[in-house]
Amino acid sequence: MYFDQNEYHIRFEWGLSGLETLLPVSDVMVIVDVLSFTTCVDIVVGRGGLVLPYRGEAEALSTFAQSHHALIASHKRQSNETGYSLSPASLLTIPAGTRLVLPSPNGSTLSLDTGDVPTLAGCLRNATAVAAKAATLGQRISIIAAGERWPDGLLRPSLEDLLGAGAIIAQLPGTRSPEADMAVAAFHHAQRNLPDILARCGSGKELIGRGFADDVQLASQLNVSHTAPLLTEGVYQQPGSTGFRGK
Repeated sequence: MYFDQNEYHIRFEWGLSGLETLLPVSDVMVIVDVLSFTTCVDIVVGRGGLVLPYRGEAEALSTFAQSHHALIASHKRQSNETGYSLSPASLLTIPAGTRLVLPSPNGSTLSLDTGDVPTLAGCLRNATAVAAKAATLGQRISIIAAGERWPDGLLRPSLEDLLGAGAIIAQLPGTRSPEADMAVAAFHHAQRNLPDILARCGSGKELIGRGFADDVQLASQLNVSHTAPLLTEGVYQQPGSTGFRGK
């Protein structure tokens, strides 16, 4: 195909269509959703917890969580009765061993569409760790930026996910597609000023305006985490963890 970047080891694309295009020719998939799904995953897994992505009907969410002995994070940033949500700041004190269902229209959906291909959750916080783990899983590595949504539901490519993808790609061995090179160039341009740039981009301004400046600050931290969350039996956990074995 013209668009699968198959002649290169390292590839980069956007959203579900990009994932579906690159998946058949990939050994490893890395999902990037900086504000906020993969940043949330990094924080929970880094604290010894487990994240269950969810994309089903809202009516079935409670049954799904109960069947996995898990708590539910709010699909919005406002915390629910558990105190947890898609706000990374709400997860900073989550106890080790917590199983958390994290509904997300972008990150969860992409995570659950990768089939049997090893899948990692990457962000700025864990870019080097995720790149190092991905390189052990295969040579053909595809980084998928989730992006955001316009009010009409169409994909809105987002600067924060471009930079998160570039931070990971910059650490990967192998030949890069022009698309992957573009992401690296953007990251290198922004690297010295990530907190300010994320605060001034569209997504960052929206969150700050809604009262979630802490989330933007947490998501803009580069390589503060050594966690490389790997999707195992539908659950993101630290590779080698014994925390999840089925229901």
